[in-house]
Amino acid sequence: MQTTVYPKSGQILGASTAAFTVCFAVWTIFSIIGIRMRQELGLSETQFGLLVGTPILTGSLIRVVLGIWTDRYGGRIVFTANMLAAAVATFLLSYAHTYPQMLLAALGVGIAGGSFAVGVAYVSRWFPPERQGTALGIFGAGNVGAAVTKFLAPFVLVAFGWQVVAQVWAAALVVMAVIFWLTTEDDPIIVERRQSGIKPKSAWLELEPLKNVQIWRFALYYFFVFGAFVALALWLPQYLINVYGLDIKTAGMIAAFFSVPASLFRAYGGHLSDSFGARRVLYWTFLVSVVATFILSYPPTDYVIHGLKGATSFHLEMSLVGFVITIFVLGFFMALGKAAVYKHIPVYYPEHVGSVGGLVGMIGGLGGFLLPILFGLLLDLTGLWTSCFMALFVLVTGALLWMHVAIRQMERGVAGEALAKLPPFPEMQGMPKPVTGARSGDALTDWRPEDKVFWAESGHRIARRNLWLSIPALLLSFAIWQVWSVVVAKLPLVGFTFTTDQLFWLAALPGISGATLRIFYSFMVPIFGGRLWTTLTTWSLLIPAVGIGYAVQNPDTPYVVLLMLALLCGLGGGNFASSMANISFFFPKAEKGNALALNAGLGNLGVSVVQFVVPLAITAGIFGWFGGDPAMVKGPTGEAPLWLQNAGFVFVPFIAISAFAAWFGMNDIASAKASFTEQAVIFQRRHNWIMCWLYTGTFGSFIGYSAGFPLLTKMLFPDVNALQFAFLGPLVGALSRSGTGWLADKYGGARVTFWVFVLMIAGAAGVLWFIGIKDQPGAFLGFFAAFLLLFFATGVGNASTFQMIPVIMAKEMGRLMPTADAETRRRQAEKESAAITGFTSAIAAFGAFFIPKSYGSSIALTGGPSAALWGFLIFYVSCLVITWAVYTRKGGLLHDIERAKRGASVQPAAAE
Repeated sequence: MQTTVYPKSGQILGASTAAFTVCFAVWTIFSIIGIRMRQELGLSETQFGLLVGTPILTGSLIRVVLGIWTDRYGGRIVFTANMLAAAVATFLLSYAHTYPQMLLAALGVGIAGGSFAVGVAYVSRWFPPERQGTALGIFGAGNVGAAVTKFLAPFVLVAFGWQVVAQVWAAALVVMAVIFWLTTEDDPIIVERRQSGIKPKSAWLELEPLKNVQIWRFALYYFFVFGAFVALALWLPQYLINVYGLDIKTAGMIAAFFSVPASLFRAYGGHLSDSFGARRVLYWTFLVSVVATFILSYPPTDYVIHGLKGATSFHLEMSLVGFVITIFVLGFFMALGKAAVYKHIPVYYPEHVGSVGGLVGMIGGLGGFLLPILFGLLLDLTGLWTSCFMALFVLVTGALLWMHVAIRQMERGVAGEALAKLPPFPEMQGMPKPVTGARSGDALTDWRPEDKVFWAESGHRIARRNLWLSIPALLLSFAIWQVWSVVVAKLPLVGFTFTTDQLFWLAALPGISGATLRIFYSFMVPIFGGRLWTTLTTWSLLIPAVGIGYAVQNPDTPYVVLLMLALLCGLGGGNFASSMANISFFFPKAEKGNALALNAGLGNLGVSVVQFVVPLAITAGIFGWFGGDPAMVKGPTGEAPLWLQNAGFVFVPFIAISAFAAWFGMNDIASAKASFTEQAVIFQRRHNWIMCWLYTGTFGSFIGYSAGFPLLTKMLFPDVNALQFAFLGPLVGALSRSGTGWLADKYGGARVTFWVFVLMIAGAAGVLWFIGIKDQPGAFLGFFAAFLLLFFATGVGNASTFQMIPVIMAKEMGRLMPTADAETRRRQAEKESAAITGFTSAIAAFGAFFIPKSYGSSIALTGGPSAALWGFLIFYVSCLVITWAVYTRKGGLLHDIERAKRGASVQPAAAE
């Protein structure tokens, strides 16, 4: 295989790209002239879809044959013959008058689409493997021919008719065929074969690689990135005409706006694939496409909500500007994905580029044929124009899940050197060894945090980087989770008329949804990988952030919509479980307590940040006209503007930055993999349930008090501006958690937890005392100080309880796995510790619901919150007793470990 670029490679690439551009313009000609044909013949949507898709069918099916011919006879002669044959068929199209005649002519026009397989095989032979991705990306940019048709064909059609369009496009093919023949030459392999007298392989040997079933899965990806691109290129003009009432010229121009990025940026996708790896490019393609197609799928909808005060209606519909922007983004990432798919074929199959590339191209081309027909059928059946994007959403979601699950299955249970030898794509497993290039990816294939030499040389640096990227993502998650604690208190000011019980429900619902999501999130990292899951969950925060920004601008927004947004804020609450489970894999036992304390403690600062930043952000129009108009509210000095929508909008840019940082900076750990079934063993561990109880006492109190404190203070002390002080409680709790993790590492988590509950009992008693004298001078200061003591104690306890979990499980593995070696027990203890860490955080997070709701229920039933606080105090007493009886007393599980010599607290656990 050559390692240098041939002297005329640039000229060959330019001529081939120009030829493919003309061929693609002819191949998609029906996207414009088909609209006039439908009008003349009165075709149904399904008939129109068949007519538009027929050339795509021909161009797809012949790709395998043309690819084999290119391998056997050379791309120069096959490409030229291909263009001339397509020119004849396109010219004859202008003489078709009936629907069957048009279908027959369309079959011939489709020959132009087969040129892709010819060009891939031809161009790849002129470049070395390390540059083939870029070269094929540039060649594939010939897809811009679809935009050429959409730009020019409408003008020719309006002026002269569709028949002239066909004749002009046929003439362009003939001219291009002549230019191509005169400016190119046979590829080096064909020349060498002729000089040596070697006969080409038989067609059957060319088809040999197609037996590999993984290629067909690989072709599925191309079915979306290329097939869906072709389908949309054909479908968009009539979509724009019928949905937005545009004329054919304007629709053609806008449709080209989709085709241009989906073509030209293919070259950039090839460069990215060469530089950063095609897997990463495909992941981004599928992830963004899932979001884009979901947005585009939503049909224009009128909502009518019947409430106690009558019906409330509102309308949701994507504007033309929003549609064009979203389509542009979708086309851009499709272009990157097309290049990423074809990056691998010449690398893994240098001798079969034609047949393998032809097959993959054929499957992708079939997407361009089948999808327009499907679009027409769905439109006829549902009457929804957006049904085409619904189908694409299902397709790309399936492709993403299939790809990721295949990758995780391939890596599961394989680590170190064995994993390093695997190919960069599971689709390539079982295929010939790549000619060049090393494995691309972000999984840490050799991770030994308990090895002191490994940890000192490289482990601590990688672990710290992942920790410091995890912290801001978690901080934003807590901010979104608790944003209602500030917004709810301000809703009455901007015109919302809800009862006290309704406001407490809004404050409490993020807690219950976040806690419920934590149950599932706690098992996701070993299944999907920490890097991908952190990225996805961080992006998900945009949904409630943007939703809040729009909903609070209109006081007529139905209560049920606010309830839904409150539930969606729980997406932020769920992230804690997966974040803690992920970070626990990176650090040795001696540093887990402090690492988890930093991650959780600084992440918990999101609660304080939201209660400090939001009151400031809502007083200024920081987003200008884009952020919407303010509401005028009464204040001590008169009316003042209030931009309550900024409570959500202010976090949007930071969420995007954090998500990108997580994707490009974090790592997966190859050995940290387990299915849900493997992790579900924790439900049989009694210490899992005990730690759920204790962590509910610490973290459940922290998050519950954070959610309920502003509203409770406002009701008990109406003359005090509670929001000025509300952030201090969560701030104290977060800082005490991040700053006291070392206490548990040094003295033992159970011992620290015992004294934490002593402090919490004292704090709860203090709050009760000052509520009883709330009308006396200084009562608020005492009330606030008692709550600060509670927040401080919860922060210390949050760190100490999490430090207990890995020590407990390391100790238990000696009993549960007596015959296993130390390394096996260590890995099992880490997996179970991670799962228990996540699950306990899920259960404890219900405190964010129960504490505010308990306040509301207590006030409704007794006229004050004291009954709820007495219940909390009794619960803390039970936590104190359990901690002593199970862990700290003489004979308790952790008694001997925590009273060992200084520095040995984690050594027995590590050796177990």
